Amino acid sequence: MGSTSDTFVNVLEASTVENCERVSQLKAQFLIQFNRTPSFIVRCSGRVNIIGEHVDYCGFPVLPMAIEQTILLAVAPSEDNLLHLKNINPKYKPFKCNINTFTIDLPEASGPEWYKYFLCGIKGILEHIAPQNPKGMAVVLSGNIPPASGLSSSSAVVSASVLCCAFLHNVPLVKQTLATVSADCERYIGTQGGGMDQAIAFLAKQGTAQFIEWNPLKATPVHLPNNAVFVIANSLSEANKAATSDFNQRVVECRLACRFLAKKMQLNWRDIWRFADLQKALNYSLEEMETLTNTYLTQLVYTRQELLEMFEMERDDFVENLLTANTRQSEVFKLRQRALHVFQESIRVKTFVEVAQSPTDGTIHLMKKLMRQSHESLRSLYECSHPNLDQLVELSDKLGVGARLTGAGWGGCIVALCDGVDQSLQYIDYLKDAYYADLAQAQGRNLEEVVFATSPQRGAEIYLEKSGVIG
Repeated sequence: MGSTSDTFVNVLEASTVENCERVSQLKAQFLIQFNRTPSFIVRCSGRVNIIGEHVDYCGFPVLPMAIEQTILLAVAPSEDNLLHLKNINPKYKPFKCNINTFTIDLPEASGPEWYKYFLCGIKGILEHIAPQNPKGMAVVLSGNIPPASGLSSSSAVVSASVLCCAFLHNVPLVKQTLATVSADCERYIGTQGGGMDQAIAFLAKQGTAQFIEWNPLKATPVHLPNNAVFVIANSLSEANKAATSDFNQRVVECRLACRFLAKKMQLNWRDIWRFADLQKALNYSLEEMETLTNTYLTQLVYTRQELLEMFEMERDDFVENLLTANTRQSEVFKLRQRALHVFQESIRVKTFVEVAQSPTDGTIHLMKKLMRQSHESLRSLYECSHPNLDQLVELSDKLGVGARLTGAGWGGCIVALCDGVDQSLQYIDYLKDAYYADLAQAQGRNLEEVVFATSPQRGAEIYLEKSGVIG
């Protein structure tokens, strides 16, 4: 049983799942918890974004790839109408709720509990299909994607949850649909993302990065140079984008900048809130959008009052329709810097893909340069870096490695491009000595899980146990 179609998620025999210790532990834990074997296993990878940060929610393409770290779910239908959710990691407490009546509250300052990401996926797929009698389920989760690291651990949980609930309710496993539902339902915990994490979770392919475009969602494989080796290095500074307003503040600033420019160009600014839609309406190139930004967004900071006057709107209208729940107290907005980053970063993505598709002797050198420019823009224009991320990038410079923060920022990981295996091994050893040796958070950690080379992996799959019964 299975499909190699680009359209549908693969459903394979359980014997094809990697025979690894994690899978064995997951099955054993499921048996202990529920006194039965799971009906199926869901695998969903984390991701690293090679280039194109903070542009997906503006409607522009990105270039991520799935990585080896995964979320695994062991699942079986339950005989009641309850969700029984366990985490193999004892630091995460078990959770149980009625599948028909649960609610998801917006997170407090400390961020959402782990199980709320899973609930987002359940809520998203149930609202999508509106079943007469939603099925309860027993689930044990195993994850080895470092949390709050910029490698999409939370979105991988959401996507895995969507996939397991969809399969349990006999929903056609169309990749684009599942990715869209996964992206939409993460907003239940207040995250205003753009869909990159969920798209790569389902659309990833072994051996290639994916050039992901929006409206409609489309993924085009991009083959990277044979000697390109990507290394991920965790700064060990955690950043939870759902726990603060930093991420949503940037989203709001981009939307305000878009509407500001739309109004200046005498368009219906209330209906245009993504830069890509504005670009399409104007029929401008990315370079022309950058020029437009420099022409009209001349201030480094705009106050709420200045924007109220510019948009000619009342305060309540502004708060309710232009801000998000956790940015309603914001009084100052940096529109120029955010817009410049988005347009310049999108130009870098376009250039990176063009270079990859027509490789020459200087391809990797140019790719490194583009990644380094990306980090500088994220640091200075988007202001989402962290001193530890900056230190890792500066250390990378010393070895001629192109590096940038990956993920939302404010902590997490960098992704670095090395020219060949030898440089990657030298680089990893160098970081272990120059960065991790004296870092308190690194003491007692297995550094092989903190700094490592990775290669593009395939998208989410389901492994069906022969003895399991679905229904």
